[in-house]
Amino acid sequence: VQLQASGGGLVQAGGSLRLSCSASGITVSNNNMAWYRQAPGKQRELVAIFTSGGNTNYADSVKGRFTVSRDDAKNTVYLQMNSLKPEDTAVYYCNTVARVTFRVYWGQGTQVTVSS
Repeated sequence: VQLQASGGGLVQAGGSLRLSCSASGITVSNNNMAWYRQAPGKQRELVAIFTSGGNTNYADSVKGRFTVSRDDAKNTVYLQMNSLKPEDTAVYYCNTVARVTFRVYWGQGTQVTVSS
C-alpha cells in the first residue's frame, strides 16, 4: 500500500490549496480515508475523514473551510482548503487503516505554509 500526497505549498492567508492523496494497493472507496496534520511542536491531529460509506467528518477548526472528496476512478482523495489561516500551517498527511489487518498506512506528508 502506498499513499502519495501532493499539492502543498506557500499561500497567503485567505487563499486556497487542494491536496491530493493518490493511493495504490488499496481501493479508496472501500476504506476510510483521512487527512491529518502536524504543526511544529504539536501533536498530529485529525483534520478530515471520508468514510467508505461516503460520509465526511471534520475537525471543528476547519469546518466550513475544508472539504474532503474522493475520485473513485482515479483512486484519489482530495482536501480542498479555502480561507486558509496561518494556524493551518502544518505538514499534512493522508492516512488509512487496512480493513482486514488494521495496519495503519501514512503518506509521506506535504507541507502547507500560510503566511499572514
